[in-house]
Parts: sequence; C-alpha cells; structure tokens
Amino acid sequence: MCGIVGYIGGKNAVDVVYNGLEKLEYRGYDSAGIAVIGEGKIERRRSVGKLVNLKENLNTNKIFGNLGIGHTRWATHGKPSEENAHPHTDCSGKIVVVHNGIIENYIPLKNQLQKEGHIFASETDTEVIAHLIEKYYNEKSSLLDAVQSALKEIRGAYALCAICADDKTQVVVARKDAPLVIGLGKEENFIASDVSALLAYTKDVIFLENGDTAQVRKDSIKIFDGQCNSVERKSQKVLWNALQAEKGGYKHFMLKEIYEQTQTIQDTFRGRISDEENKIILQSVGLTKEDLLKISRICIVACGTSYHAGLTAKFLFENFTKIPTEVNIASEFRYAEPVVDDKVLTVFISQSGETADTLAALRLAKEKKSKTVAICNVVGSSISREADYVLYTHCGPEIGVASTKAFTGQLTALYLLVMFMADKKGTVSKKQLAEFIAALRDIPTKIAETLNLADGIKGIAKLFQNTKQFIYLARNINYPIALEGALKLKEISYIYAEGYPAGEMKHGPIALIDETMPVMVIATDSKIYEKILSNIEEAKARGAKIIAIANKDNTEIVKNSDYQIFVPSTQEYLSPLINVIPLQFFAYYISVMKGCDVDQPRNLAKSVTVE
Repeated sequence: MCGIVGYIGGKNAVDVVYNGLEKLEYRGYDSAGIAVIGEGKIERRRSVGKLVNLKENLNTNKIFGNLGIGHTRWATHGKPSEENAHPHTDCSGKIVVVHNGIIENYIPLKNQLQKEGHIFASETDTEVIAHLIEKYYNEKSSLLDAVQSALKEIRGAYALCAICADDKTQVVVARKDAPLVIGLGKEENFIASDVSALLAYTKDVIFLENGDTAQVRKDSIKIFDGQCNSVERKSQKVLWNALQAEKGGYKHFMLKEIYEQTQTIQDTFRGRISDEENKIILQSVGLTKEDLLKISRICIVACGTSYHAGLTAKFLFENFTKIPTEVNIASEFRYAEPVVDDKVLTVFISQSGETADTLAALRLAKEKKSKTVAICNVVGSSISREADYVLYTHCGPEIGVASTKAFTGQLTALYLLVMFMADKKGTVSKKQLAEFIAALRDIPTKIAETLNLADGIKGIAKLFQNTKQFIYLARNINYPIALEGALKLKEISYIYAEGYPAGEMKHGPIALIDETMPVMVIATDSKIYEKILSNIEEAKARGAKIIAIANKDNTEIVKNSDYQIFVPSTQEYLSPLINVIPLQFFAYYISVMKGCDVDQPRNLAKSVTVE
C-alpha cells in the first residue's frame, strides 16, 4: 500500500517524483525517499516521517538528475527509520530499487545472499531484491536480464522500479499482485503505483498486467510478459480528476477500501503459510509449546470494530486451542481491576496502534506480568512497540473512518494466531489444519464473488434508506458480525441499529419488532442454521421485513425472508470474512442515498488517541 513514482526525461526528476509522491502520501507516511542518477552515480535522500521531512532534506542536500525513483512507505517489515526507508541499494551502491508488496520468501533468500557475501543495511524484505539484482547483474551485465532473473527467485507480491548507475537511459519496472502504471509523455515517461501521481503530467497511461516487466526509456517502452516474451499493452486515456484518481475512480475511500479486501486479506496471510508443510509461520510471535501449555486463559482487549473482531476470535480460540477466552472493552478493562497474571495471555487489537484506552490496558496487563500480543496495522506504533509480540495486518492506510478492510485484516490475523497456537499446542490435527489453510487461501476468491453482489445490495438498500431503526440478528461465530453490521449502519448513516444474538431476541428486543422494524439476519450454513430459521419466523410473525444473508445454494430461505443476499459457501468458522461484506455495502449505500459524509461521519475520528 506504499507509493511509488519514477521519471525519465528532460526535467529534474526530483521535482517530478516529489510532486507525484505528494499525491500518494495518503498511501504511506512512515518514511520517504528519492534516488536519482546524477554525474555517473546514484544520489539518494531518505527521511523518516511525513513527506515534508524529505522536502527539508532535499532543500538542504540538493540533488539533480533526469532519471529518478521515489517511494513513500507504509511499513510492513522493519520499523520506520531512515535505514528501512526506500530506495534500497545493493552492496556496490550502483543498483537502487523501490518496491510495494511483500516478499514471502525473503528470509531464506537473505540467508543465502549473506552466505554469498552480501551485506544488508536494513530490516526490510525489499533489500533482498536489490542484492538479487546485483547478483545477476554481475553475471549478465544487463539490468533488464538481471531483474527478470531475480524475479524468478522471488515468491510474493511486488510492484518495483530498479535503476543502475551504469546506465542512466532506463528504468526497469515489474509487477505481480500489486498495481503499477506507466505514464506516456513526449521525450519523457513516468511510472507510478497509482494514476493520481501522474495526472499533472499526462493522462495517457499503460496499466501493466500481472507478471509484466518493462524497460522504460524517455523515448520508448518495451514490455515483457511473465515468460519474458515481448508483448504489446494498449495505452488508455484516464478521464478521472485528481481526487477521483486518489480514490482509484471510486466515489468514496470507504467503497475503495471495501473492494480492496480481496488483496488486503491475501496480503495479511501471504508469507505466513508454508506451502510445503501446511503450517502457519509467525516469526514475530515467539510463543513456544511450553508457553502455551502454561496459559490458563486468554483475555482479548479492544474497542469498537476491533472489539467485534475479538468477539469473533473468542469462538476460534476456545474451539481450536481449548483455552477459555474472554473479550473486554478496553475502556472498561483498565478500570475493572482485571484478574490477570503470568498465566494469562492478553491479546490487544488496534488498527492504529495508538488507541488510548487499549494502550493503557496493555500497560496494565504488563504490570500484572501477563504475556501480551498485539494485532495492529501500523508498524512502529505505541502498542506494537510495547507488546511482547506483534502480528501486523498488511492492510495499508485506511482513510475512511468506518473500518472495513482493517476489520477483515484483523480477523485474518486472528485466524492465523489461533491456528498457529493450536498447532503448537497439539489441539488441532494435521488434517484440520490443512483443510483450514486451504479454505483460508480460497477466501479472497470468494470475497471477489461477494463483491459482485454490490448492485443487488444497492437495490435493497434503496428500499430501506428512510428507515429509522434496524435490528441485526445472527448466532454463534456470526453474532459479532451482526454487531459489526449494526455499527457500520449507525456510524455512517446515523440510523439507529442494534445487533443481537438471535436466540436472545425473545428475551426483550422482540417487543420492538413490528412492520416498521426491518431485520437483517445472517443465515448462512452452520450447525445452528435451523435455530436461525426459527428466529426468522418469530420476527416475521410480528410483521418484520426480513433481509437474509444466505449461501447461494439455499432455496429454502426464499420462503422465509422478503429479500435475500446470496454469498458463497465456506467453512463456518471462516464465514465472518464473507458475511461482513454485504453489511459493509448495505451501510455504505444507505449512507450515500441519505447524503451523509461517508468517509468522515459526524462526531467520529479515525484514531481515538484520547480517553
């Protein structure tokens, strides 16, 4: 989710690249850097923090060149620091790269390169690419050949640019599972990870396809497919304005972030699942089997949407690790004198890693000698630094205040943590683990299917845009998803909505149900599906309009509900990742129809850093 910009032509590359990075800073603001080829050598400037710090550095330490690349970073491997900031170089300092994505096998590659004498200067996975290119460049003396050879050894996702001081006439670029676009000019060409960085200079672009590499010169572009065969890619004219481009052409950041979930879920489990052994590998979580056998209880602490992720994880921890688990709202935990000691594992969930209540709760748990694990989206944040172990989600910046992709990223990280612990503890069989991993790998494809339901959900939302109140019902592991769906509707459309465990409805909320109270029910396949049908009948008998989320092969639900949203089937324990998507869409479309500010709803902030 970082930002890349490159330039080759007659202008000062520093100005073009920096201006482009300004348009991409929302994609990463931990650090930034620019490299150009000046008088036969690479000149590089890097700074920690926001882009303005790089500008001050460039004003003090000026550089000039007609070819350059730049990067604004959202940290995934290694803390935010100048050493970890892009661009990264090889041992000689002649080859420089910038990279978005995740290199899954960077550790074995790094170990091998170190044995061969390569010296690393950062903690990042990206630096491996620079040294691999160096290795093959020395053998083949062509930057394009060296990049193509290096990529054959890499497993993971990448959008990258590479330059070499030996040749200031070309930039070599490549992409796989991460966007990269080439902007076309007259005697100049541009490269960026997002169209918004290019619109000040050109609207004629080539979108590289998966597996492509390209040799970009100021007056020519040669593109090669994954088999290194020369190919043609048609140029397109971009009609978006600058703000639309930042949003990828979507009307709102929230909508863009809903659609990004196929990628962010995959990025969060990418590199953490061993293909060879069907194992979960979490190098940042150093819990041993002995540690796990000593744990008598798991305590999850979070706020808001993160709390709903924690409630979902309770079902997972208890089912797979057989460890009793409780979930606490952080603002209550810190004042409740919790019974926590060195036999309790406390898990803290925070998108920003700076949530004040969650941070205070973490410090309290550490005082009580509890082992602590953080689930977080921001490398180097306070919570990630202070926890004993940290498991990062790889969702990139989430601009919309109402969380979407960060929530499913948290769920994905929690699935990995649960199965990692269960495997080490021996409470899950090899067959169960293999089946779970296979199903998790298939989730991005199923989410892509679910995203195709947007128009149908929009049609249902139109019928309920003037509703004053809503009830969301579900059971078992999807009960927290009902809570999350209700929260989304409240947050961005200002409609009062309440999530409830369906079996509890008759103990109070059923008094509210009449023909003016629509009911959203999650009724996907589960061990309590028949119970859910009974709860639907109870609501229908009181005149409620029923909207049911069900699996697409379910014909019975049509008789029991007024409107249906049919989603793909998956393992019951993984179904929250799919079932939450229609609820996000539903809230979004109602909010748009009501004319609300979707991305910045009233009275809310993205990161709650005060009590």
